[in-house]
Amino acid sequence: MTAATAAPYSCSKRFGSYPCCHRQWRHPGHCRFVHGYSREFTCWFRAHRLDANGFVVDFSSLRPLAEQLAEQFDHTVLINADDPLLVQWQALHNLEALDLRVMANVGMEGSAAWVWERANRLLADRDSGRSCCWKVEARENEKNAACFEALPAWFTAEGHSTSQPAL
Repeated sequence: MTAATAAPYSCSKRFGSYPCCHRQWRHPGHCRFVHGYSREFTCWFRAHRLDANGFVVDFSSLRPLAEQLAEQFDHTVLINADDPLLVQWQALHNLEALDLRVMANVGMEGSAAWVWERANRLLADRDSGRSCCWKVEARENEKNAACFEALPAWFTAEGHSTSQPAL
């Protein structure tokens, strides 16, 4: 972290667990089959200064993010947008046999990036650059997790958004 992006305060919030399943159709092994986990996400937040309540992020203000996570991951089937069986998955969804969510990357890495984007969209709209989500861990079980870590371009040293976020 450079002096231009330094922010002295941080906190984290865990979301989950969201039972869902996915498949990695390109994988040569067993991951190409539909399998499921109860996913959990931990978001790390950073702020240049604390809010009026003395918080990095007021956790109760993250309810819209929790609702988005439940909508995306709770009892859903996650399929990559380029899955060769996408038409069949969509047909099963239309028959109400499953609750389909199509993503660019259904793996833990892609899911962590998806959550990071939505967390920062919420914060950019609400905090005008004072706080951001700088890291998301997507956990599929007690042994395996993946992280996405980045500062959004709009998170400036002064803590003021200089433009609309490019998320």
